[in-house]
Amino acid sequence: MQISLKGQVALVTGASSGLGAGAAQGLADAGAAVVINYHSQPEPAEKLAEQIRAAGGQAVAVGADVSREDEVEKLFAETLKAFGRLDILIANSGLQKDSPIAEMTLEDWNTVINVNLTGQFLCARAALRQFARQEIRPEVSLALGKIIHMSSVHQVIPWAGHVNYAASKGGVNLLMRSIAQEVGEQRIRVNSIAPGAIRTAINTKATSGDAEKKLLELIPYGRVGEAEDVANAVVWLASDASDYVHGTTLFIDGGMSLYPEFRNNG
Repeated sequence: MQISLKGQVALVTGASSGLGAGAAQGLADAGAAVVINYHSQPEPAEKLAEQIRAAGGQAVAVGADVSREDEVEKLFAETLKAFGRLDILIANSGLQKDSPIAEMTLEDWNTVINVNLTGQFLCARAALRQFARQEIRPEVSLALGKIIHMSSVHQVIPWAGHVNYAASKGGVNLLMRSIAQEVGEQRIRVNSIAPGAIRTAINTKATSGDAEKKLLELIPYGRVGEAEDVANAVVWLASDASDYVHGTTLFIDGGMSLYPEFRNNG
C-alpha cells in the first residue's frame, strides 16, 4: 500500500530528536509539509528541516515550550504563517524526571505533568480550533483533521520510580479518548500511539549490551524497537488508510504490554 500525505501540513512537537524526529521524517517522506517543533535544541531541528528541504520536501523548525499556553499559540501561528493550514498534529513532546516517590520533588512532578499531559491538552485544543476554521478537502484527506497523541506502554503498565511519567501517560490515554468521543462527529480523528522500548540516542545505555539482553526478557517479539517502527505507525494513522480508526491506542511494543513475566504462570 502506497501512502501519500501530499498537500497536507503536519506539526510534530518535540521533534528535534528521537521519536519526534523519526515521525517528522516519516511524514515528510510521505509528502506532508512538516513543522518541526523543538524546545531547547534548535540545531538538530534546523538540520532535520534542511535535510527534508534538500530532498525536495517542505519543512520549518519552530521553537516553543508546549507547557506554556502563549508559546503554543505562537507555535500554531508560525505553522499557519509557513504553510497556511494544519491537517495533522503529532503531540509528541515528553520528558522524564525519575526518582522514588518519597524522594520526588513537587517541581519534578509538575514539570513532567505540565509537558507530558498539559502540553498535549494545549496543542490538541489549538489544533481543534484551527480545524474548525478549515473546510474538509476529500480529495486530500477524508478527515477534517487528525490528532495523534504520543503515549507509552506505561499508560497501562505501572512503573515504580517513575510515578510522574506513568501518571502523565495514563492521563494522555483518557485525554485522547475523551477528545475523540467529543469531536468524532466533526470528522476529526483522534488516536494515540503507545511505544514500548525503542532504540533512540537518549536511551542507548538501556538498549545495548547486557542491558539490552535484560530488556529483551520483557519483549516477547525478541527485539528492541526502532524509531522507524513508530514513524510507520504515525504515517498510517495520519493517512486515509486508517480512516475508520478513531479513539484507539496503537501499541508499538513487540508485546511488552502483554506482561510477559507471566508467560510461565508468574
